[in-house]
Amino acid sequence: MMGAFRGFGLSLLTLAMLGGCATSAQNNSAETTTSASVTLAAPPSIGQPLTLKQIMANPDWMGIFAKGEYWSDDSQSIYFARQAHGAPIKTYYQQRLTEPSAHELALDQLHAASQQHGVLDFAKTRKAYLYQGNLFVKNLSSGQVTQLTRQNTAIDGVRFLSNGDIAYWQGDDIFKIHQGSGLLEQMANIKMAIEPKAVEAPSSYIAKQQHRLIEYVALQQESAIAKQTYQAQLAKSDPTLSAKTWYLGDKEVVSQLSLSPTGRYVLLSLRDKDYSWRAEHDIMPNYLGKDGYVDAVPVRTRVAEDKHPGERLVLLDLQTRDKKEITIEGLIGFDEDVLAKVKAENAQAKGERYQSQTAPRKVQLMQDWGWSQSAIQWQPTQDKVAVMLEAIDNKDRWLATLDLNKGRLVTQHRLHDDAWVNYNFNQFGWLPNSDSLYYLSEETGYSHLYIKTKGEEATPLTQGKYVVSDITLGPKAEFIYYKANKQHPGIDNVYRVEIVSGKEQQLTQWEGQLDYQLSPDGTKLLLNASRRTQPAELFVQAIGGELTQLTHYTSDAFKQYPWQAPEVVAVPSTHGADDVYARVYLPQGFDNTKVDKYPAVIFNHGAGYLQNAHYGFSGYFREFMFHNLLTQNGYVVMDMDYRGSKGYGRDWRTAVYRNMGHPEVEDLKDGVSWMASNANVDANRVGTYGGSYGGFLTFMALFTEPELFQAGAALRPVSDWAHYNAPYTSNILNTPEVDAIAYERSSPIEHAQGLNKPLLIMSGVLDDNVFFQDSVRLVQRLIELEKPMFETAIYPVEPHGFRQPSSWLDEYRRIFKLFEQELK
Repeated sequence: MMGAFRGFGLSLLTLAMLGGCATSAQNNSAETTTSASVTLAAPPSIGQPLTLKQIMANPDWMGIFAKGEYWSDDSQSIYFARQAHGAPIKTYYQQRLTEPSAHELALDQLHAASQQHGVLDFAKTRKAYLYQGNLFVKNLSSGQVTQLTRQNTAIDGVRFLSNGDIAYWQGDDIFKIHQGSGLLEQMANIKMAIEPKAVEAPSSYIAKQQHRLIEYVALQQESAIAKQTYQAQLAKSDPTLSAKTWYLGDKEVVSQLSLSPTGRYVLLSLRDKDYSWRAEHDIMPNYLGKDGYVDAVPVRTRVAEDKHPGERLVLLDLQTRDKKEITIEGLIGFDEDVLAKVKAENAQAKGERYQSQTAPRKVQLMQDWGWSQSAIQWQPTQDKVAVMLEAIDNKDRWLATLDLNKGRLVTQHRLHDDAWVNYNFNQFGWLPNSDSLYYLSEETGYSHLYIKTKGEEATPLTQGKYVVSDITLGPKAEFIYYKANKQHPGIDNVYRVEIVSGKEQQLTQWEGQLDYQLSPDGTKLLLNASRRTQPAELFVQAIGGELTQLTHYTSDAFKQYPWQAPEVVAVPSTHGADDVYARVYLPQGFDNTKVDKYPAVIFNHGAGYLQNAHYGFSGYFREFMFHNLLTQNGYVVMDMDYRGSKGYGRDWRTAVYRNMGHPEVEDLKDGVSWMASNANVDANRVGTYGGSYGGFLTFMALFTEPELFQAGAALRPVSDWAHYNAPYTSNILNTPEVDAIAYERSSPIEHAQGLNKPLLIMSGVLDDNVFFQDSVRLVQRLIELEKPMFETAIYPVEPHGFRQPSSWLDEYRRIFKLFEQELK
């Protein structure tokens, strides 16, 4: 249940991951432009060629789009925010389904707006939610909102208890508001400290002598014992006092806290308090500090130094005051040496021999990078709990129930992967009033939906070579709704499956990409949907009804320009893979028989595990416009979903395990061959570019296949995976300590001697994702290798995703100049 948990530092897992580094991602931290904003360039006119200044300008000319949309509680309105590029605040809107346009919410209305992340009581008559850290309750029939707290210390989470009371937690303290009397009761006070010692009788000879001979000392002892006895009797007899403090030691901190529906149990996940996401030397210099000095900005640690200790579970019974330490023996394979082959290969490379042995593995609560739920899920009406755990070595995911009486985990499902378990597609939950769990799993090679009843084999509700995601249990628990790319890997639609019969139904007929939300009453879908040349807008569709566009925020200037919609093609693989999907943009006036063949550019998307060769509007909106500009200048442009990309199943994802940069370059080779055969491209006049993972891939292509491309531009690029973060890199390459072979095989700096074509390296100095140091180290390596064919450009104020239009413009002017010089 949403709100029934609290987590510290979950965002650290995604703070620096390549999965969020689409280079054109708009900065959504603002609503109105500030005085420091760059003036909008004139948008492109119909019939006029594009200019770099136009397409790299402040993107507000394209439209200020709806973000963070959600349903009202009565299913009759939509709430969303809009945010201009580079402005400090958001503006919130309500769009009633019966009205033609949205109206802006005043500041004094925000607290009463239906909250996306609220929780319902068991009768579904009240909704509790947090606004600005305070607790509110809404009566769903009358719409009346009542504020229950007004304080400066933010509340972390809230839930309704089965008796109708409201529980909430702040830090490690849990409180309950009695619905009848309004009494505020502290249910639990958890302290990560050593319990104070009780009064002890003297034990040594000297101490006993002191108490025997010195009356004052003996009197103090008697007084202390009397006070201790009185407090114990008072706590036992006086019902007005709060619960006794839980002392859990001073070696750990609470990672997550989850309260059961009755309020009897608290399940805690604890982590070593000395573990940190950074060390003192993990800093990034800001050369343009506001005081004129160099500021040392803290950044995350590197995978080569990250030593995650794992987590452990503790169950507190607030009724009996019993504490149970939950061990991991109930997890199937908890002590397997899953890295034995990798360790043996690395030992052999050093002339050593590895002897495999079993030992308990480190685990933690599942850290899915896309979900909003907790990895701890209580059965909605009963004190039954399921947890999803993952091994720190990334090879196993367990869905387990917890025997509350014995404190034992019972494995309900084990997902093992010799490469790594996906950090997406991990949603799960309980079917109401049952012992059945529903969950997603990639065990067949594609993410699919399953039902698992206690003591029985799991039943698949979906099957096939497509990806299921974003599951939603309907309000009556008759259907589970989901998104899938059944029609084509690059086309999303919404479906539902009847739980009892397994009958499936397609609910939308969209030819692009979409995200959806089911209305609270289960009768309508809210879609955030886009097509290849149409940025995302909001739509509403009644189940079984017609689609209605709700927002129209795309600017006329953008809609009226004749953008080229890229064709999505399947490039045959000559390297044992299936077809590689790619977007292809053709030059204006394309002639497949032209004697003077076309130059071409391949764009390498970021994140590695990201899909861009789809039928929706690309998150790389600047690159989309840049590719249109390139076609106007006579280029063919290809954008490939090379192996490792998202949307194509488990085997495609893990094809890069321990071998990053090699399968992908093979796919790029096939892309060049396809363009030469099908798009009249001169294979000797092809360049490549990309940012983040795309920059890494540019390095690997130029270093390991030096004749494939005639020039390359690497933006914000990874040059050495040992310097990237642990949550992302350890999935694919294990850790440098365990698998040095994989890191040396996959890091561009190890292959830099292969460079013999022009290379442009561009990095932001304030990049706290892929550090500027990555480029610095590679540049020095190239200098020492006496490679004269590279140039660099630095951007002193830019983080990983550039923010200033002037920086975007400078960057792409250099890329365009490189291609014009080397490919024309």
